[in-house]
Amino acid sequence: MSDVTHAVAHLAEHVPGVPVMLLASMAALAVTAGFRTRWTRRHGHAPPTDDTGSRPPSAPAAGSGAGAGAGAGAGIGNDTAADGRADDGGEGVDSALWRMRTTVRDTPGSLAALCAALAERRVDILSLQTHPLAEGTVDEFLLRAPGELTATELVEVVSAAGGGDTWTERADAHDLVDAPTRVLALAARTAQDAAELPLALRQLLGRCTIRSLPAAAGGRPGGEVPPEGSLEDTVLRLRAPEGGVITVERPYLPFTPAEFARARALVELDARLGPRLPRGRDVLTLAEGSDITVRRADTRDVPVAKAMHERCSARTLGMRYHGPVGDADRYLNHLLSPRFGRTLAAQTASGRIVGLGHLLWDGDETEVALLVEDAWQHRGIGGELLGRLVAMAAETDCASVYAVTQASNTGMVAAMRGLGLPLDYQIEEGTLVITARLDSASRAAARLPQGQRIGRD
Repeated sequence: MSDVTHAVAHLAEHVPGVPVMLLASMAALAVTAGFRTRWTRRHGHAPPTDDTGSRPPSAPAAGSGAGAGAGAGAGIGNDTAADGRADDGGEGVDSALWRMRTTVRDTPGSLAALCAALAERRVDILSLQTHPLAEGTVDEFLLRAPGELTATELVEVVSAAGGGDTWTERADAHDLVDAPTRVLALAARTAQDAAELPLALRQLLGRCTIRSLPAAAGGRPGGEVPPEGSLEDTVLRLRAPEGGVITVERPYLPFTPAEFARARALVELDARLGPRLPRGRDVLTLAEGSDITVRRADTRDVPVAKAMHERCSARTLGMRYHGPVGDADRYLNHLLSPRFGRTLAAQTASGRIVGLGHLLWDGDETEVALLVEDAWQHRGIGGELLGRLVAMAAETDCASVYAVTQASNTGMVAAMRGLGLPLDYQIEEGTLVITARLDSASRAAARLPQGQRIGRD
């Protein structure tokens, strides 16, 4: 609960426009979440103890990676081993965490029969959420099972007990946070930074693809999506605050009405708070002694970004935008919108922007792009911006980032190589795509800067 309390306090300090009632509601939810966690620990379902009184192991197995569980910032108990697995206090039997959904009949005793079947296989129910439907109920479990129990065997146990349409996935430590705490933490992140909304939705809903689409040309805002949004099996559509549409797709698992309501609440919170950015910034001293400030930018910086375009040569703009130079300005509203990613600006002491770096959410992939004014090139600005953007991507558990440029753009190639990350190159008709992998081992050996706090303060 300390993380959540800190998030609420941090929100009050750095987002002065948040209504008092909103903060009070968030605090109340934190208290409720804490009570629910303590109640679950005292009264939750669990298999019986053995003759020695010991409980089955409680630490998670190595998880399925970024996005597999909805949530972030979980604490792990002291019995957790370094590899994410735990023993049972000396007997050497591993356990594993699983997320599971199954549909049961909405009749008395159905859930009890399912819990009893799991207990017979020494499966511990750590948390349970119910999603009522028109016919039946979807029950979502976080389970701790013996390590030798396979996914197929788990499904067979559930099916024999009356569960249907069962879905399972290995869980990780992030899933140990209960739903109210997780939603509150995501709301606090969204309130601090408008660029967090797509990431918060992805962590709330698990592995999914999120796209932001502009308002339909000539039509009413949001096209055919009603003001309250729409839920169609594996697709959510929500009205974006600026008039477009946010589409969330998860083909492998249908959304429930409860998930739809949570997603809609996050989008409504984003709309109420309006434009906002973290206030952190770095002051960098270049090799020749000049000081450059690196800060977050958004659509309010479009006029100064256009002025930078006017100072750039046609060759520099062509390298960046891969098309007619005259079209460069029309990309800026998209590139600088927090809805599509994060932007860093390099700014002189006089307030002139001389470099822009973009981290763009491209469905379930992440793109990086750079533009540095001609007179300020070859001074290390592009490398500084790129390092901070990639550090931001790593913080959000992106598996990789890619840059699209021309094969002749040696500056971009050098900047990507300067990260110290494993790189993959693909070239076709003069277009070069460079992909940097961001797995934990690669990040540990990389030369990423420490200025990623720009995006978090």
